[in-house]
Amino acid sequence: MRPNRTAMLAALLAALHCAYPDAALTSALAADAPAATARDDWYGQRVDAAFVAGYAVLPKPEDVTIIDSRPAARKYDRGHIPTAINIPDTQFDKLTELLPKDKKQLLIFYCEGVDCMLSHQSAFKAEKLGYTNIKVYAEGYPDWIARGHLGAVSVPYLKKRLDEGAPITVIDSRPKERKYDKGHIPGAVSLPDAQFDKLLERLPTDKARELYFYCEGLACSLSSDSAAKAVRLGYTNVKVVPEGYPLWAKLYGPGPTGEMAAAKPTIQGGKEAGSITIASFERILRDAPDTIHLVDVRAEKHFRAATIKGAINIPIDALEDSLDELPKGKPIVFFCTSGARSGDAYDMVKEKKLPIEAYFLDANVKFDKDGNFRLEEN
Repeated sequence: MRPNRTAMLAALLAALHCAYPDAALTSALAADAPAATARDDWYGQRVDAAFVAGYAVLPKPEDVTIIDSRPAARKYDRGHIPTAINIPDTQFDKLTELLPKDKKQLLIFYCEGVDCMLSHQSAFKAEKLGYTNIKVYAEGYPDWIARGHLGAVSVPYLKKRLDEGAPITVIDSRPKERKYDKGHIPGAVSLPDAQFDKLLERLPTDKARELYFYCEGLACSLSSDSAAKAVRLGYTNVKVVPEGYPLWAKLYGPGPTGEMAAAKPTIQGGKEAGSITIASFERILRDAPDTIHLVDVRAEKHFRAATIKGAINIPIDALEDSLDELPKGKPIVFFCTSGARSGDAYDMVKEKKLPIEAYFLDANVKFDKDGNFRLEEN
């Protein structure tokens, strides 16, 4: 069987977009990509990414329903076209109540690309139900991302990532006093879209960091506006959470208020005894850096070359003779480059049974000479 040229090109575009999300090369190749050759078993009415992009916007248009026919947990939750609802083709007959009551409304089905038949199968089923304005985006989600469009994730997926302590940054694009302070997703950073350019320091320095933007639901465009600005700044892993805070509050209850968020951040322990999670560490550095002591246990020459702002240096080889010099009054977080020496420092403090609340950063730390740093899980 001859290889599918369109599928191969879509895979190439996706790979290029991951490496160079804003590159002109990716856009040019995507623009020149040929339309997929129709197959006998495909649905007859098809559209391209440009057509879908006119409807996959916030606020969500009322005259269209975009439908993701892929499985929920393995595909839709992790990434889908903004404003799309999820009706897996295998559950289509059980979820028809999610379809609009108006049989004349535009329906756009998509799935995992030209080799995926789920969207076509669902389109035929919708036609049998009496819907008269049905289209299929045959190239689907891989093509959508390859062409540089923003992806979206579900609220349950965001909750899962937060519960895992994943190294992500969640950003609330709503006005702070009128919305964020009255309730927000736990751990979210307040970065109102209207003040985006003035508050760039609230964004992580690592441009590869996972960023999730949300606002006030499908009627709110602030999150998508801010997400687009982040992409233009060079962030390469940006997604929106279109249903935003209203669905979060409905599923998991109201989030913390401004007063609650101002309280001292708690230290969340990692998988290794005595470790602190990357997410917890970064949250404390961002929101309350004065609540911990940072001790860099690398050699002095490495400390002088680059370190984390506010840290003191006690090399691991000198730590046993310098235990009296450890700062007191606040929890200590030891760090190094890989978590090995910082773990040894934590073990030493515990072995000596010192009256110190200590933790270590079990992560790979990459230091930049400009004072920035990036954290990666071991």
